[in-house]
Amino acid sequence: MKAKPGYRQVKRRTGALRIIHWVNVLGMIAAIITGLYIADPYYQTFIAETAVDKYVMAWNRWVHFMFAIIFDVTSVLIVYLTFFSRVDKAYKKVIPNRANLVEFGEVFLNLVTLNRRKEFSSEHNDSFNVTYFFIFHFLMIWMLLTGLQMYVHGLGSGESSIGAWWPWMLHMVTDWTVVASAWMVDGGPTATLMDVRISHHITMWLLITWVVFHIYYQFWRTIFWKEGDVSIIVGGSKYVKIEDTKEE
Repeated sequence: MKAKPGYRQVKRRTGALRIIHWVNVLGMIAAIITGLYIADPYYQTFIAETAVDKYVMAWNRWVHFMFAIIFDVTSVLIVYLTFFSRVDKAYKKVIPNRANLVEFGEVFLNLVTLNRRKEFSSEHNDSFNVTYFFIFHFLMIWMLLTGLQMYVHGLGSGESSIGAWWPWMLHMVTDWTVVASAWMVDGGPTATLMDVRISHHITMWLLITWVVFHIYYQFWRTIFWKEGDVSIIVGGSKYVKIEDTKEE
């Protein structure tokens, strides 16, 4: 879409990042639905009369695990694009230098004053929004690690269909989450798998809270800034008003 007169188009998201975004949206919806079912089979009663009733939990676990793998792959891609994207290298905005700290404060003030104060350029990604996305990725990493810990706990024999190396590697990478979860949940007097389950569940609600504010903020920016921020994740661009310049 071409920019309207008086506006110029600013490229903000590559096609790869937009695809990853929508894959993650669908994946998160599926993971939440199946994860809640695994914790408490809330729609079991609706299919209790069917012949495939005994397979429902197995299918939910399979779907949940498949989307966890997809999240693993997209997370690796996001880390790569954070440093090597052709459009925005997001890591530059989370470096705690003076410029980023000032911009973070100004964007926050812009939000709480309902756009009455806007002392920063909204043309490119700002440090407030990038930091908010980094919080999302940290939550996702924790979600994946605790999920894999629960998964490998089910491989009690120490074997898997692809060999003993797979459970061994997962234990090596995720066993520490048991102790960490215990400290998060009840201060750490004991460390059990239940602490991991509770931590995993709490993190899900933190992610849902993150998503609610993310959607709100994108529409907020679109309404107040009038630069088409919502369109970034669809077409990859936003539209910034061309400032009138006068020759001295």
